[in-house]
Amino acid sequence: MRTIETVTLEDARRVIAAGEQEATNQGQPMNIAVVDAGGVLVAHVRQDGAWIGSVDVAINKAFSARAFDVSTQDLAGNAQPGGQFFGIQDSNHGRVMIFAGGVPLMSGDAVVGAVGVSGGTGEQDQAVATAAAAAL
Repeated sequence: MRTIETVTLEDARRVIAAGEQEATNQGQPMNIAVVDAGGVLVAHVRQDGAWIGSVDVAINKAFSARAFDVSTQDLAGNAQPGGQFFGIQDSNHGRVMIFAGGVPLMSGDAVVGAVGVSGGTGEQDQAVATAAAAAL
């Protein structure tokens, strides 16, 4: 296994392809975005029929997962009223997403980017993001 410091375009394409396959298996068109270690967009795909409004959501889920090095699903649990991160979705100029579908991309123990998925239910988005991340 190679160790990387950040995802490349080739890595992002592989991650997206795996996400597209899972979305197709589910029968739910998705937006799938990959950011690098700095949280900057490397690649995005909007499958035919995926919601236009989910483009920014997918990109921001990827950003959020990288910005905090945690899945957005886990971040959501701590962002509820009374939680330690309550209100975090208002930080970073509103870019922080606190619902399922954003997953850090790992190389060994290092976070080297993230994938964000939007277009289905939270469970669908999370399943696609998880499958996509496994392709790295």
